[in-house]
Amino acid sequence: MCCFRPAFFRYALSLLFLWGILSCSQTPVFETERALNEYLIQEENGYRHHKNINGVTFTLTYRPTDLLVAQEAGTRPASSRLDSLRSHYGNYLYFNLSVSRNNEEILTGFAGNRARFGAMVNQLSFGMARSIHFYTPARDTIAMLDYIYPRMYGMSNSTTLLVVYPKDPGMMEKEYMFMSIEDLGLNTGEVTFKVPMEPVRKQPELQFKTQ
Repeated sequence: MCCFRPAFFRYALSLLFLWGILSCSQTPVFETERALNEYLIQEENGYRHHKNINGVTFTLTYRPTDLLVAQEAGTRPASSRLDSLRSHYGNYLYFNLSVSRNNEEILTGFAGNRARFGAMVNQLSFGMARSIHFYTPARDTIAMLDYIYPRMYGMSNSTTLLVVYPKDPGMMEKEYMFMSIEDLGLNTGEVTFKVPMEPVRKQPELQFKTQ
C-alpha cells in the first residue's frame, strides 16, 4: 500500500497536467452569437484592443470566421453549406474598427461645418483603405481587400467599419501584427494597435445545429 499511493498520485497529477495543457489549447466553442461576442469584448482574451487619445476612443475587435458564417448560414444549415461558408470566409481576416468622440459618431462633431462634414463623409466612404495600414513587425504591409462603412445617421454612439484582409500564410505565422490609423482630422496623430496573432489562429467558433 505504501508503494501504491505515491505511484497513484504521480499518475493522477500527470493526468491533471495533461488535461490542463489540452484545455488551454482547445478552441473555445459557443452555442450563441451573443455568448461569443461577450467573450470577444473581454480584452484579456486578446481579440479586443482599446485606446483613448485626446477624447477620441478607438476600439479594434477581431471578428471570427463563424460570426460571418452565421449571417448567411441561417437556421440549421446543411453540413455541406456550413463547410462551404467556413471555407470561403476562412480565407480572410475581419476586424471591426470603432471610433467615437464624446460617446458619439465622429461625424456628429462636424455637423456645424458643411465643408468638413462633407470631407469626412467622403473620407469614411471612400478613403479609409489609404488611412488604415496592417503590417508585420518588419513593416511588410498587407493590402486591405475591402471595408464596409454603414452610415448610422446619428443613431449610434460610434463610427464603425468592418475591414477585411487576406489571410496571408506568412502573416499568420507572426507573433504580432500592427494596425495603424492615420489622423482623421481629430487631432489624435497616428494611432497604432499591436495585434497578437495567437488568438487569431485559435479563434473561437460557434456550435451550429446542422440538418
